[in-house]
Amino acid sequence: MAMAIVGDDNYNNTNTSNGKSHHPHAVCIPFPAQSHMKGMLKIAKLLHHKGFYITFVNTEFNQKRLIKARGLDSLCGFPNFQFKTIPDGLPPSDIDATQDVASLCGSVRRNFLKPFRKLIEDLNQVDTAPPVSCIVSDGVMPFSVRVGDELGIPVAVFWTFAACGFMGFYQYRALLDKGLTPLQDASYLTNGYLDTKIDWIAGMKGISLKDLPTFFQTTDPNDDIFNLAMESAETASQASAFGIHTFDALEQDVLNALSTIFSHIYTMGPLQLLLNHHIPREQDHLESLGYNLWKEELECLQWLDSKQPGSVVYVNFGSVTVMSMQHLVEFAWGLANSNHYFLWVIRPDLVIGDKAVLSPEFNNYIKERGMIAGWCPQEEVLNHSSVGGFLTHCGWNSNIESLSAGVPMICWPFFGDQQTNCKYSCDEWEVGMVIDNDVKRDGVEKMVRELMEGEKGKKMKKKAMEWKRLAEKASGPDGSSSLNLDKLVNVLLSGK
Repeated sequence: MAMAIVGDDNYNNTNTSNGKSHHPHAVCIPFPAQSHMKGMLKIAKLLHHKGFYITFVNTEFNQKRLIKARGLDSLCGFPNFQFKTIPDGLPPSDIDATQDVASLCGSVRRNFLKPFRKLIEDLNQVDTAPPVSCIVSDGVMPFSVRVGDELGIPVAVFWTFAACGFMGFYQYRALLDKGLTPLQDASYLTNGYLDTKIDWIAGMKGISLKDLPTFFQTTDPNDDIFNLAMESAETASQASAFGIHTFDALEQDVLNALSTIFSHIYTMGPLQLLLNHHIPREQDHLESLGYNLWKEELECLQWLDSKQPGSVVYVNFGSVTVMSMQHLVEFAWGLANSNHYFLWVIRPDLVIGDKAVLSPEFNNYIKERGMIAGWCPQEEVLNHSSVGGFLTHCGWNSNIESLSAGVPMICWPFFGDQQTNCKYSCDEWEVGMVIDNDVKRDGVEKMVRELMEGEKGKKMKKKAMEWKRLAEKASGPDGSSSLNLDKLVNVLLSGK
């Protein structure tokens, strides 16, 4: 059953005589993982600034984590903004980490529709809040479109991925029809099959199977992640609006191809730059409402303050990526042997089946040059003047945040759309270098040196700064992303 965790009844002076607010009411629901929640919360803030009453829907599990990381008080007292929760249908757990992705995807397919529909119905019975006028859903929550259709409420789906990543997911049906998936057996992962060139995807030239989001690489036709991704991409055409976290100049070829399939696609990125341009700090009533499900260690910013401009490598593999202890050690000594300063975010659950703890010998060796944190405010770090490069897993939030900050990358993709993001970062946008999946310390050392002091690193930095300027332009007052935000608002207000 849906339940309220945080709410606020002290709205602005826009209520009618019966207590109902005049505001349009958007219910925003992300896929229940860190990066998706962060993107959706930024959309919610933009809509709130445009005059929408916001109900933000987390799973009970993630809301508990958010409260643990930020404190209950930090989520209360915002006018016309409330949190609600629904169950995720998974066994109870107290882990402070992202839940198993396959289990989450299976539960989204089977368990989310009924409690979400019940929540919408309950919200419409509350006297002090306006009736729900629209749903803004993560693209990977396709049940929301069905709920909106059943209740007569317009739905906008927002993909927290790049356009190239979405286009890759959209090809899953074709891969299935062409017999390219499911794989015949596990040997197809290593026998060269994934090097097969793909020449039939409009707007995506020179790619291979290995460059597409990895979830099709399964031998099971009933695989939940594959099927949820395929269903979600196809559902985008049924929504009233389809938003995507990118900007026109970055992915023009893919977007041109998508626009022939979807007539209602709106690029809205980078989201943080849109927030910066559209909400002056003195008008940001939600400024203190943070995004992270882990507690941020702000000491890292003070450490960065003590370093020279462009001298630090920032290392973060995101909220889901895991690795072996052997790979952790290879990364560690590669970074140490590069003789460059580094700030490394190591989550407690980063290592598969073990604690991510490095040896006293290593910690003593790097104490003058390295800092290790459990989590950090990534965008502040990337925009810090001392950061000169980013070793990343190529999650889309990390990629677009790095581009927005003008920071070049070393790419070590893990799964999903990260392979596609890596391909585009390295080959199309020319801001990244890919490191071998079976990472070795000598390779890490060599790439860090090239990133921070080599000719290729300098060219990548120059290119990253060009993309930063174009991102700023897209999110400015007359930029394509700003205009698309206004178009989305009009769709949500009119229902068409």
